[in-house]
Amino acid sequence: MSLTEINFDGIVGPTHNYAGLSPGNLAATSNAGAPSWPRAAALQGIAKMRATLALGLAQGILLPHDRPDTYWLAALGTDAVQAGGLWAAATSASAMWAANAATVSPGADTGDGRCHLSVANLVTMPHRAHEWPQTLTQLQLAFADTRHFAVHAPVPAPFGDEGAANHMRLASAHDKAGVEVFVYGEQGGRFPARQHRIASESVARRHGLDPAATLFVEQSPQAIAAGAFHNDVVAVANERVLFAHEQAFADRDGFYAALRDRLPEAEIVEVPAAAVSLEDAIASYLFNAQLVTLPGGGMALVLPTEAQAHRRVWRWLEALVAGNGPIRTLVPVDVRESMANGGGPACLRLRVVCDPATVDPRFLVDEAKLDRIAEVVTEHWPERVGPEDHVTLGDWPAARAARAALLAALDLSVLT
Repeated sequence: MSLTEINFDGIVGPTHNYAGLSPGNLAATSNAGAPSWPRAAALQGIAKMRATLALGLAQGILLPHDRPDTYWLAALGTDAVQAGGLWAAATSASAMWAANAATVSPGADTGDGRCHLSVANLVTMPHRAHEWPQTLTQLQLAFADTRHFAVHAPVPAPFGDEGAANHMRLASAHDKAGVEVFVYGEQGGRFPARQHRIASESVARRHGLDPAATLFVEQSPQAIAAGAFHNDVVAVANERVLFAHEQAFADRDGFYAALRDRLPEAEIVEVPAAAVSLEDAIASYLFNAQLVTLPGGGMALVLPTEAQAHRRVWRWLEALVAGNGPIRTLVPVDVRESMANGGGPACLRLRVVCDPATVDPRFLVDEAKLDRIAEVVTEHWPERVGPEDHVTLGDWPAARAARAALLAALDLSVLT
């Protein structure tokens, strides 16, 4: 098999809006009530995928969920017209952030040699807790070949699991056995700690990971309080490189020592707080970047233009790539509509190491397929959704029709 890393990006759905539903996500709460631009958001995401294709990387997609979620509303004894305060949670397009879709362990790490995917339960936030059934259906379809994949239902509530956003993997190469790092939070701080250690341990067991190559690391309470609601807001890993803020982890020195013990070739690129504060890192989403290995060698950071616009952050990054370290290329991308809701480039993608030939081809894209998706988005996605619309849209038939048009264009109407 030819194993490679594929980034599966969530396509921004037609109901993308700013309802401020995520306490601890400072961008989302600060923009609550602002008008959103679903068409621009989706096209920005497509442009980001084009940027990764241009780097020579493999690219996949995950589809928007059916929204409003009338099944969820019905279970709560209401409907889209009468839902009141539940309407925003029922219409949220938050499944676009595919980093929260699942935790993924490549076959090189697992007990049975298959790639394991555990769907995240996202129970901490009501607007996200009803995502998992549709996510599970998509992943079971995309990774249906049970010779190569095992797709698991979520860890049971109340143990919160946020998927790959709180999980990192380091290895000498993507197709080699590596060290899997599960980052959890302790409860009781200013904002909810969304990842429970019990959930992380459960995922590691069901994936058949080697305990000697698995680390459970506490996220810094200081980082969570500053707005790092997921670990991927303050740290990202790729192959042998960990790129992290100095204040990302509760026991930084202990974690680094344990990582180097298990992977001696690990290289830690740490951004000192004296150069870039936690507040600057979170405002710019410096670490919510895709750290990727380029086909010709070396690594690139695909990061939001907000990082480029932040003087102190960009100055530090320019010094980084001018040095002799592993990260040599910066690729700024415009995902401002996603950023305004608290999700950068890394939030929009789920990384899966596998042989592309084993994946349902309908979930893989090239430039021609992205052209097709962009045409559907341009024709069917609403240009603007304002807070005044939220009381009049009801069942939102136009959004359902838009999603159905995309599924039909991709031969995925089975997901209707």
